[in-house]
Amino acid sequence: MITLPEKYIPLNPDVENFLAQTHKLYIGGEWLPAQSGKTFPTIDPSTGRELTQVASAESADVDVAVTAARRAFDEGPWRNRMTAAERSKLIWRLADLIEAHGEILAQLDSLDNGKPLNTTRTDDVPLSVDHFRYYAGWPTKIEGATIPVNTPGMFNYTVREPVGVCGLIVPWNYPLLMAAWKIAPALAAGNCIILKPAEQTPLSALYLAQLFEEAGFPPGVFNVLTGFGHTTGAALTEHLRVDKIGFTGSVETAKHIIKASVSNLKRVTLELGGKSPNIIFADADIENAIVGATWAIFGNNGQSCTAGSRLYIERPIYERVLQGMADEARKIKVGPGMYTEQPDIGPVISREQLDKVLGYVDEGYAVGGQTVTGGKRMGGEYTEGYFIEPTIFTQVDDGARIAREEIFGPVVCAMPFDDPDEIVKRANATEYGLAAGVWTRDLARAHRMAAALQAGTVWINTWGDTDAASPFGGYKQSGHGREMGKEALDLYTEVKSVWINTDG
Repeated sequence: MITLPEKYIPLNPDVENFLAQTHKLYIGGEWLPAQSGKTFPTIDPSTGRELTQVASAESADVDVAVTAARRAFDEGPWRNRMTAAERSKLIWRLADLIEAHGEILAQLDSLDNGKPLNTTRTDDVPLSVDHFRYYAGWPTKIEGATIPVNTPGMFNYTVREPVGVCGLIVPWNYPLLMAAWKIAPALAAGNCIILKPAEQTPLSALYLAQLFEEAGFPPGVFNVLTGFGHTTGAALTEHLRVDKIGFTGSVETAKHIIKASVSNLKRVTLELGGKSPNIIFADADIENAIVGATWAIFGNNGQSCTAGSRLYIERPIYERVLQGMADEARKIKVGPGMYTEQPDIGPVISREQLDKVLGYVDEGYAVGGQTVTGGKRMGGEYTEGYFIEPTIFTQVDDGARIAREEIFGPVVCAMPFDDPDEIVKRANATEYGLAAGVWTRDLARAHRMAAALQAGTVWINTWGDTDAASPFGGYKQSGHGREMGKEALDLYTEVKSVWINTDG
């Protein structure tokens, strides 16, 4: 059984029991070992210690899972005999079970990802519940239409049908929540699912499979394959009997997925990275903007695709905002997510990510950048974990790598601007287009900026708000398609047009 440091919050007994197991794959309603017998450890990034072992799926296991999901979709009751209202009730029941087991799921994500337990308790789990409840209302409302075609004697109507078997590949920064974003609309549309969680954070997905079973979903509707991107993920994206891939992650991985999808020209939707501009005008509520901009980058330790990592501050207020943010950053408590004295942010996810972020920091210094706070790995009692100080860079221009490339860590580049008319060009001068922020009291300017910024989400005098009913996605290399809202149902349905000759 895992032994945690003394300062950790005591584990829920069910979490202790869960971690004491070697975890199998969930396929067709059964728990199966990987056919190779291989397992791999999942690590607590706060300590670098192993939490438990999970099965490592490979192509043979993907074949078995696809067969199970295919059978459930083509022959099982989920699509063929259950009514939309019955599917709706099951999804709602699942939401209730997630809520009832919320503390277990919160602790698993906190251990596996490193984020504070307070965050998983109050944000990640409740938002996941909200997503399932929102989409539980949709199965009875997915409608077709009658079309007034200009052909005498013909009656034309459309129906929306599920795509089929969906491979859903989710990231490690919001393990349960990102899974909910994809699973809920896919279920609402009537699809069957193979979930591939990130290899760094498989635990909440495996526990979720137990809740699917308890809720009473037919076998094969939901399957979980733990493993690595180059094995499990690649086999899933290449598989000829998978109809759709939904992916959240990096642009580079997305390019591999698109290439692999040509095997059967499967549908692919992508929610990718960002280098989001956050623009503070001199007429803004400065104190509100300081706090907002601080948490736009340091929330979730910068490990968010919408992190406000390019900060543009109008020059008359530049020093004031910079000093205010530095003061706010120094107050941020960094520590293990399960510490009794809860931190504000935890570690980065892995040693690999730690080295990547620190590499960007070193490069920032190399090109003449200066830090007003942070810039180092944390030592002392945090030496064994992957902790980095919240870091604010100045003396960096738009062309520097740390100002152009997604770092996915607690590092922001703060840059002044003089001409309000030119800032849109600077903000849009990126391959990404996921999110943007504007801080101003001028309503007309707010609307002009919202229209001009090339981003799927624009926040005005706020940052990071999402809702299950509001679509989310990116422009340019930040992705294809939209998560959440009724728009997400378009990703998981096909439209069939039916023509009837009423004269014959």
